[in-house]
Amino acid sequence: MISSAVMDTLKQWVGEENIHPNEPMAAHTTFRVGGPADCLIEVENEQQLSKLKRYLGIVGIPFIVMGNGSNLLVSDRGYRGIVLQIGKKMNAVRVEGGTITAQGGAQLSQVSKAALENGLTGFEFASGIPGTIGGGVVMNAGAYGGEMSQVVTAVTVVDADGEVLVLDRDSMEFGYRSSVIRHQPFTVVEVTLQLTSGDPAAIRACMDDLAVKRRSKQPLEYPSAGSTFKRPEGYYAGELIMNAGMRGFRIGGACVSEKHCGFVINTGNASAQDIMEVIREVQERVSNCFHVWLEPEVVFLGDFESAAE
Repeated sequence: MISSAVMDTLKQWVGEENIHPNEPMAAHTTFRVGGPADCLIEVENEQQLSKLKRYLGIVGIPFIVMGNGSNLLVSDRGYRGIVLQIGKKMNAVRVEGGTITAQGGAQLSQVSKAALENGLTGFEFASGIPGTIGGGVVMNAGAYGGEMSQVVTAVTVVDADGEVLVLDRDSMEFGYRSSVIRHQPFTVVEVTLQLTSGDPAAIRACMDDLAVKRRSKQPLEYPSAGSTFKRPEGYYAGELIMNAGMRGFRIGGACVSEKHCGFVINTGNASAQDIMEVIREVQERVSNCFHVWLEPEVVFLGDFESAAE
């Protein structure tokens, strides 16, 4: 429960129009599930974020920072705390020569469009990845042979004390679907990319080709979080799941996609608990069959029922 005194302070800082009490998280995740957060705040700028992180830490109120919610599974019970959303109010993109600087809330598709419009190549791989560039940097998002680590030169973050830091590529410690930010209380507020000049027609053709591949191989017609599991070393998650006999496996409205077994999808009426239980069952079945434990790419938020409940 957030006190009225705290709420009054937050309204003074960010404006009442940016504060959403008891906000259903289903409206903010690509799975389209999740109960209410105590409060969701749309953050407008770096200064607001610095003050909010510092203040909420001091008063001891739990909070998380999210972007597009494209890698997030929120419990049906919701989240007892404050969600700070870096989204459409922090999504400016500017281009200078071969350098693109984007605020953390800019969509990856938005940034790839800016690259196309300015004849810059190297970011085509991200054109169909859901989510913000901030989230993409945190998890070193990638597809079709490209990933964020190949083009990022600097990342501006806000730490737990509200201090602003600039991390260069080496300081980001990029790895497979990971970066230093996954292990530190940092929030991405700006990303700088270095791309190269290219032929706009060729860039467009590449983006169109990747879009066709995605539509043909991925269940884009259903709500999901994209690839549900990280690729285990030496294997493909989707192939392991298929070979374990899990194609089409369903609990409630959640299902292992028949089109691509690496995706757990919401067929229309899934609960967050349904999705969680499918993920757990897939992990157990693959482990039993192949002695490989699949690590989720999805981040879990809130309280879920245990398997014994």
